[in-house]
Amino acid sequence: MSETEQSPVPLWEPSAQVVASARITDFTDLAQVRAGRNLSTYDELWDWSITDLDGFWGGVWDFFGVGDLFGAHGPVLAQESMPGSVWFPEVQLNYAEYVVSRGRADDVAVVGVGEDGSATELTWGDLRAQVAAVAQWLRGRGVGRGDRVVGYLPNIPEAVVAMLATAGIGAVWSSVGQDYAPSAAGDRLGPLGASVLVTADGYRYAGRARDQRAAVREVLGSLPTVTDVLVVERLGVGALDAPGVPAHSWAAASAQRAEPSWERVGFDDPLWVLFSSGTTGRPKGMVQSHGGILLEELKLLGLHLDLGAADRLFWFTSPSWVMWNIQSSALATGASILCYDGAPAHPDGRRLWQLVAEHGVTAFGSSPGYLEASRETGLRPARDLDLSALRILASTGSPISPSTHEWAVTATGGVPLFSMSGGTDICSGFCGGVPTVPVWPGELSVRNLGVALDAWDLDGRSLRGEVGELVMTRPLPSMPVSFWDDPDGARFRESYFNVYPGVWRHGDWITITPRQSVVIHGRSDATLNRHGVRMGSADIYHAVESVEQVRESLVLGVEEQGGGYWMPLFVVLTDPEATLDADLRAVIRAAVRDRASPRHVPDEIIQLAALPHTRTGKRLEVPLKRMLQGADPESVVQRAALDDPALLQPFLDLARRRREDGEGD
Repeated sequence: MSETEQSPVPLWEPSAQVVASARITDFTDLAQVRAGRNLSTYDELWDWSITDLDGFWGGVWDFFGVGDLFGAHGPVLAQESMPGSVWFPEVQLNYAEYVVSRGRADDVAVVGVGEDGSATELTWGDLRAQVAAVAQWLRGRGVGRGDRVVGYLPNIPEAVVAMLATAGIGAVWSSVGQDYAPSAAGDRLGPLGASVLVTADGYRYAGRARDQRAAVREVLGSLPTVTDVLVVERLGVGALDAPGVPAHSWAAASAQRAEPSWERVGFDDPLWVLFSSGTTGRPKGMVQSHGGILLEELKLLGLHLDLGAADRLFWFTSPSWVMWNIQSSALATGASILCYDGAPAHPDGRRLWQLVAEHGVTAFGSSPGYLEASRETGLRPARDLDLSALRILASTGSPISPSTHEWAVTATGGVPLFSMSGGTDICSGFCGGVPTVPVWPGELSVRNLGVALDAWDLDGRSLRGEVGELVMTRPLPSMPVSFWDDPDGARFRESYFNVYPGVWRHGDWITITPRQSVVIHGRSDATLNRHGVRMGSADIYHAVESVEQVRESLVLGVEEQGGGYWMPLFVVLTDPEATLDADLRAVIRAAVRDRASPRHVPDEIIQLAALPHTRTGKRLEVPLKRMLQGADPESVVQRAALDDPALLQPFLDLARRRREDGEGD
């Protein structure tokens, strides 16, 4: 590794003023007292946070005033094991009670923006009143502690209120967006045995009003335990006719006068159920806890993203994706949030940036794909729009290329972009950014506080400067307390602990650099293992997508039955009318050879009009690899979990041709 590779030029470095005003600086003062020693660098703070879990998580409790509502925390980590850790056993608390207590009554808490630009605002006073009203309505329907309430909703303020009201009475929340087909929604929500469905009559997307009443009726067919439906009127298309299940008006339920009444529960009691993408089989229902989520989001959003009462967070998301839960939790820091119900590129690719400008957003989160699309249009947000309020960018969902990372920082006038990697599994990040550490192109600046993250080889040895498995060697409060419908915990253990017993293996390839930053190379179960040399797919994507004619790519390493290894590369060109010719193939191969690895030049380069993704924008590396190895497509891909199931067809055709030609035999 060259000196340049070891020490790239930072895209952004914090000023002395930024460091002094950052909340993590104040937290470090408290931590030094707890630790009894000087913690002068982030690395020292991180090391203390994973060494003294009691001191660190007790410090988070105290720093954010959680005890002001719920009292002293008592023992912190009463039992350490993975899985099965016991946190804060003496605590009784309620996530929603803390969240809605943060802001002053007249300050804005939630902004809802429709695709047509119409905006509504809920003040903190409004939020508290509506949460209390809907909680009272739920109690009136017999919903109580441990019961389930589910949502089939757009990304609207009412979804946030419904989640908080459910949590406030000790019931368990789960939701998916209305862009999910009814069958996919039913697959996820059906097993929960919910009492109440909260939904909407429809939504608007890409210029069209989408009446969802028929879809809601179909979803109800998968929810036989639901006794009541609470309906938000978005389109005004008429009443929801749901035979056998009474439909009630959200407007009436949320307008009731009610005094707040909170059901305090144990720290590890269930708060909500989040679902995996389901692209490789039955979605995993991850049960997460009131206390674990509250402390983890305060740490992530309050310390790493530096959010407080003066901030407004906008993340382009939906109630199907973990980022919706994380954005909603930003209220716990006292920040306001913006919920956008619409397409990201309607009427054009400037739309999300316009929302940032128009609504005084201080922290904006999106995906590498959206940033890359913005870059390709020639947009310069800081030049074209008023981004004077914006101070933090964030990105997650897939690795970001160094060039897109650089564009985002430059095009916003020097706003730092914190690339983040985590997962639905922990409702947070394993690694990301922090306002006191520089940002380097294509890298995640730090391992997050409290996350005992390491890179291991197959024998469990720690690696530095080399690619290894992402592992977590000590527990995190927001780990799932269980999977739904997994009574003996077998599926839970198999998902994370079957490779390194007692250690969480996440399934990503990472490198921890000499700077203690992290580089994500892609899924370890989609590793390119050619000629005995392993490489993450993200390294190939960075190389291929540096070619200006290529908009997106997908690479697969397919082990064949006869012992061969086939590595196809699929590309989508920037110009949809262009054709992949021999010259462009040569340019792409040279880019892989020169910028990634001469041993990983693809065997074939195949042009496609578009690539399929999960609904959260992730490439389908593992399912498509298994299809090309001959697996039954229905067993490896849930079509309902994809953004466009029709885009599977070229891969199905290719798999069929390979079988007919005897490839891999």
